[in-house]
Amino acid sequence: MAPPTLLLAVRGSEGLYMLTGPPHFTENIAFQRDSGRNCKVFSFSKDGSLFAWCNGEQINVVNVTSNKLLHSFDLPKTVCLEFSPQGNVLATWQPYTTAKDGAAGLPNLQVLDVKTGKCLKSFIQKKMQNWCPCWSDDESICARSVNNELHFFENNDFSTIANKLHLQKISDFVISPGDQPSKVAVYVPGSKGAPSFVRLYQYPVFGGPQAALANKSFFKADKVTLLWNSKATAVLVIASTEVDKTGASYYGEQTLHYIATNGESAVVQLPKNGPIYDAVWNPNSTEFCVVYGFMPAKATIFNLKCDPVFDFGTGPHNSAYYSPQGHILVLAGFGNLSGQLDVWDVKNYKLISKPQASDSTYFAWCPDGEHIVTATCSPRLRVGNGYKVWHYTGSVLYKYEVQPNAELWQVAWQPCLDGTFPAKSVTYHTVPSKVPNDEPKAAQAYRPPALRNKPVTSSKLHENEPPQNMRPQSKGGDKPLSKTALKNQKKHEAKKVAKQEARAEGPQEIAPSSPVLNAVHTVTPSVTSGDPEVDKKIKNLKKKLKAIEQLKDQAATGKQLEKNQLEKIQKEAALLKELEDLELGI
Repeated sequence: MAPPTLLLAVRGSEGLYMLTGPPHFTENIAFQRDSGRNCKVFSFSKDGSLFAWCNGEQINVVNVTSNKLLHSFDLPKTVCLEFSPQGNVLATWQPYTTAKDGAAGLPNLQVLDVKTGKCLKSFIQKKMQNWCPCWSDDESICARSVNNELHFFENNDFSTIANKLHLQKISDFVISPGDQPSKVAVYVPGSKGAPSFVRLYQYPVFGGPQAALANKSFFKADKVTLLWNSKATAVLVIASTEVDKTGASYYGEQTLHYIATNGESAVVQLPKNGPIYDAVWNPNSTEFCVVYGFMPAKATIFNLKCDPVFDFGTGPHNSAYYSPQGHILVLAGFGNLSGQLDVWDVKNYKLISKPQASDSTYFAWCPDGEHIVTATCSPRLRVGNGYKVWHYTGSVLYKYEVQPNAELWQVAWQPCLDGTFPAKSVTYHTVPSKVPNDEPKAAQAYRPPALRNKPVTSSKLHENEPPQNMRPQSKGGDKPLSKTALKNQKKHEAKKVAKQEARAEGPQEIAPSSPVLNAVHTVTPSVTSGDPEVDKKIKNLKKKLKAIEQLKDQAATGKQLEKNQLEKIQKEAALLKELEDLELGI
């Protein structure tokens, strides 16, 4: 059976319409364009069969295949729409208002039956944040957060509350994806010196202190982001504070925690200091990618043991996007970055392409795992509004720019169920296209007139780190080394390097009173580079490495090290590499 033809919905001041494609894009005439300027929101159902939108007068629900109007609802002020996973229910939200005399306002959250068009239930939901009820994938349960409680409804029967989970000051929750039994991750912020915590429960077992499948407590968390993997076996928790009390970051402070349903938990150790911009699960649920650290940021893939598997090095990135099939990863830099896209084959860890999508405010994979849409939308950016459809090899296949004085507000692919588009083999050859890519070339750095006729020096503000495979390999094959064997191998290689350096530099006398250093940091003659700054860096690096060796000796004797001391030890490899590069230049 051939895969279905996909749609791309577009909403802006020019109206609401749909395009068919890829690879060729034309307006879908079967869907009658809504040319009004007041279209506030639209939404597809999870399987892509239903489409709903509010045009400022009413909500319309259509069947995408037949384009038949199923229902219209008189809710003109609706600004949020969402279908339940099976498409049986449509949830709508309007801003909450009170009467002039101070009386309570009318319910503003409506739960509508898509088949009959009847309102199943109305609720008062004052805040837009977390406005939508949360369903399990089979819609057997639905939950809302109400006054320190989670209220659970079963089989879309909203007349009675089937179960309750009471925890003081519940701030956020997420129901796991996938089949039964459903699990619930809940977050409770800390107060009065008590830590924040995230707990995992299996519905409906909520009672008793041992009911939780897993529990993770931590400090420094004003808010969290909860990310289930697709198999519902683990959750990533990005904990954020509004203010970094150390003053190191304007954006507050973030930490990343891993919690599994079998009770295991860990803090994901990130080797570079700075904010966590993004964390995303691979759809195969066996690994996740994190983008973190002060610019240029690092991006690293971790396995389920929270061990690094592959480091993409540093670059202008602040977000990551796996393809729906999980075989391609895009590292992107949007917002205040230039819009560079690094497209990687994550099976072979090979770079496919590096297109430039300047001024993009939106990015989304097509369900086919081959095409990408990027868009510049208002109000984030009010000039240059438009969208482009790319092939992952870097070709622009379709481009549209709105007319002057017009705005683009939203674009979205029609969703498809998992398995509709199987993964295809990755190609590294750029797909041909008739659409010119008019991305502006990177501007050259300013050079004063006195230097314009002289050779360009290769000085950089930041030295980008190259990609690195972090999975250790044995000499005899692909089987990873054990921790002990890996440690012995590193010691052996360090001694070998030290002996080679000693032979190359000739014999030297060590004063009787001088301490004998570890072989990694063998005392070498004081060879200068002629540049005081370089000599100073080399001296400081050796000092840091010596301190790391002392910490490692303390750990070997059984002493419990502090967190900052462990972080110093993790930086040893980077310091050794930096020292080697500096000494090679002498």
